[in-house]
Amino acid sequence: MKIDRKIQNFIDGEFVEPVGGRYLDNIEPATGKPYSQVADSDARDIDLAVAAAEKAFADWSKKPAAERSKILLRIAGLIERDLEELARAESIDTGKPLSLARTLDIPRAASNFRFFATAILHTQSEAHITDNVAFNYTLRQARGIAGLISPWNLPLYLLSWKIAPAIAVGNTAIAKPSELTPMTAYLLCEICREAQLPNGVLNIVHGTGSNVGAAITAHPKIGTISFTGGTVTGKKVAEACAPLFKKVSLELGGKNPNIIFADADLDAAIAGSVRSSFANQGQICLCGSRLFVERSAYKDFVDRFIEKTSSLKVGDPLDEKTEQGAIVNKAQLDKVKFYVDLAQKEGGKIALGGSAPESINERCRDGYFFPPTVITGLPVSCRTNREEIFGPVVTITPFDSEEEVIEYANDCDYGLASSVWTQNLNRAHRVAERISTGTVWVNCWLVRDLRVPFGGMKASGVGREGGIEALHFFTEAKNVCIAR
Repeated sequence: MKIDRKIQNFIDGEFVEPVGGRYLDNIEPATGKPYSQVADSDARDIDLAVAAAEKAFADWSKKPAAERSKILLRIAGLIERDLEELARAESIDTGKPLSLARTLDIPRAASNFRFFATAILHTQSEAHITDNVAFNYTLRQARGIAGLISPWNLPLYLLSWKIAPAIAVGNTAIAKPSELTPMTAYLLCEICREAQLPNGVLNIVHGTGSNVGAAITAHPKIGTISFTGGTVTGKKVAEACAPLFKKVSLELGGKNPNIIFADADLDAAIAGSVRSSFANQGQICLCGSRLFVERSAYKDFVDRFIEKTSSLKVGDPLDEKTEQGAIVNKAQLDKVKFYVDLAQKEGGKIALGGSAPESINERCRDGYFFPPTVITGLPVSCRTNREEIFGPVVTITPFDSEEEVIEYANDCDYGLASSVWTQNLNRAHRVAERISTGTVWVNCWLVRDLRVPFGGMKASGVGREGGIEALHFFTEAKNVCIAR
């Protein structure tokens, strides 16, 4: 197969070859074949990016907020202009349905730039009179170079969520997209050039975590690290950053509970649960992969949930009618298959799915596909119910009381997000307060407000991003005390 595009690094406003001259094949999940190549960079490329970011910081950090805002707004507008091209690139890169990339990922990436572009125009600083002795005020200043490492499942959405606040407040940035899904980051660089973002403010270096990610976290001049990815890798990032006293935000894995009480609007709960279980083939850290249903509603819910799930169309991601695309790569597909086999060994019953589809179409005959899979009959404490699968696999378990389901929901190392479905307002408040997750959705899922803090508890992460929390994360607070 002819590979007609090389994805180069973007350093100091230019597309450049990796120093080592090496490239990795970029595999299209739907076909299992390479369709481009991506730079396989190393620490030498990070050194070049650091030099460019360091040089750009002096001017960019002093630029008035209104000027930085205008540039970020131009980037947002160009993302919206190029929505179709970006959505198609994301669909090819990730295997997600084109319709999902078009309606969710790319619009939210534009919204990220637009939100933080305007947020910096409305920030405020604290001031205090101290017993008529002194006047104190707080300065928030850009910290320097930010290292931004994003995952493969929402490549432009999550990358933009890091880039936008980091550069909005005056930092310069070195970003590493996943080597599995680099294309939208590459296209973003073209957009940033067209928007006239000054050279060196954003640098994107492609490559593996062991080469590029490790070099970013270890570099002494990159003082701020924002990482989204798996918990195992997050531990390594924390270990590398701790001796250097870097400021670190870690958004890690999830094994999210979805709780349905018998008094819920079952039509809404079923529709919302199918979406939260299988959006992007279950490859969203916020997906509800553990469903707990009150026993009196259990049979009705399971029957209707399976019926609705079975109607989801698995197919070529580029087909407008496809609702379930491809798993991102063979390793992830093998992981999904492993956990389905494990679930059966642990006593689970495959109520739907459980094996790869026979055929999609000729183009996709070698792609990485797995259908939505529903498993019942598993104990709450089994591995399948405790370990992150990150695929289209959900378990459904009955419960008898509010106290019991809260215990079930919290019986997990993760604490990223949860959903609660009930029409009892008092119960909604009680349960939301007691579930150990960073976000609790009530009668909804994935409703986003960029003003609120976002992050996980327990093994799901450290720190908070979103809204003012993100602006504070990427700045250093300094107190100035003036005697009166």
